[in-house]
Amino acid sequence: MGSDAVSRVYLPATLATLRRLRTEPYELPADVHAHTVTAALREWYAEGDEEELEYIAFTRAAQESLVLLHRDPETPRRRVVLAVDLPAPVTTRADDDLGSSAVCVATPVAFAQVAAIHVDDTDAEPDVRAAAEAVLAAAAGDEDAQFTVSSAEDHELLWYDPSELDELLGRS
Repeated sequence: MGSDAVSRVYLPATLATLRRLRTEPYELPADVHAHTVTAALREWYAEGDEEELEYIAFTRAAQESLVLLHRDPETPRRRVVLAVDLPAPVTTRADDDLGSSAVCVATPVAFAQVAAIHVDDTDAEPDVRAAAEAVLAAAAGDEDAQFTVSSAEDHELLWYDPSELDELLGRS
């Protein structure tokens, strides 16, 4: 990949993040990762086509948004994922784990860089609320908590064009 190459990167977020995004760039907390199709993910899931690999990265970003929700109990209990196209040099691998899609984003992301916004519908809120409460226990290996987190994944995130941000926030 040359220095002018662009990657689709999925950033976990919250509705509170979206409210600020118009006026200030979004910077992920240092311990929360964005996700993209990495060489490690391609190697781990060699039989997957590009669409399947993108879906894995997207799903992992949705899982990370649960961590953000866990930390901010005031924001509505709906997962948010921002799809952004970033120059490849802006991202670095977060770890060396086989199958990892985690990357660190070196610069804040401006609203103009957002290609799509993905948000849970309101009917997902009870499951997302429970998953946000259980996400840390799930990451620590608690099987009951992992089941609770998985139940949130039964909900598909809705797609919004960035031009629909004001309408989306008006319904939230």
